Amino acid sequence: MSEKYTYAVARIRALEVSLFSDAVIDQLIACQSYEQCLQFLAERGWGDADSSADAERMLKREEEKIWQTVGELSIDRKKFDVLFCQKLFHNLKAAVKAACVKESPRDIFYEDTAVSGQEMLEIIREKEFGRLPANMSQAAQQACEALLHAGDGQLCDIIIDRAALDAIYKAGMESEDEIIRDYARSVVAVADIKIAVRAQKTAKSIEFMKQAMAECGSLSVDQLAKAALSGPEAIRDYLLGTEYAGGAQALSESMSAFERWCDNRIIQTISPQKYKAFTIGPVVAYVLARQNEIKTVRIILSGKRSQLPDRAIRERVREMYV
Repeated sequence: MSEKYTYAVARIRALEVSLFSDAVIDQLIACQSYEQCLQFLAERGWGDADSSADAERMLKREEEKIWQTVGELSIDRKKFDVLFCQKLFHNLKAAVKAACVKESPRDIFYEDTAVSGQEMLEIIREKEFGRLPANMSQAAQQACEALLHAGDGQLCDIIIDRAALDAIYKAGMESEDEIIRDYARSVVAVADIKIAVRAQKTAKSIEFMKQAMAECGSLSVDQLAKAALSGPEAIRDYLLGTEYAGGAQALSESMSAFERWCDNRIIQTISPQKYKAFTIGPVVAYVLARQNEIKTVRIILSGKRSQLPDRAIRERVREMYV
């Protein structure tokens, strides 16, 4: 076992203490108003002096803090590339759609990616696809043709989303780190299951599903697509025979329970890293746990802003890492 991560893991162990537990999430939900939630978060160090009254700025600041911490641990940022795949491909999708309009839209890009949003937009407008990473260039060209020439926004989305899943899976399988492999496998499998569930509800063809789904070692895209053609019970029956049986149970409850299971599955994947001390695993797990925490807080704040009852908010809340 390597000891090069010993300091980083020790630092992460100290930081894990401040992660929100289920009990803290319950306290947040129990706040009487949206404003009280913001005050509760600020008292626990969320955001900074400039963002305490603005939820989006507060959550953005928390995301920035994650990567500041990683930077302080002197770990090569490339180790985390797989975690940025979805943001990078989001920027591609946003750039392709922005290229259809003359003005330059604001606040549609993630900033912390290998290719900035503005550079992505310039590449798409100039059709210089060769400037993109190798795993993006073909998808970018095909998506542009789908949207700019055929006017098919849905096909544009499918092409880019599928390329993102393929990139995540490839990066995961090529990683020497077990947690990255497990993360990639879970992300792609959960995405495929979501596609099958939504395709079944909207009566999509098997060709549509196979175009949208990415190959994944932990389930059969072919069997999942065929199950989706047969109905929701067939999807549940297929999942019961896989490691994603929990998804079948969640589908039986509600779509809200299923969406929650999808996110919880990632947390369950990384939970064993709590007990490892000589790999990058606990660091990656901490990053994912913080991102899950931010997503959960966003769900709660959105529910409070919409004045949903606490019970309805609690149904949407994700599982915590600690």
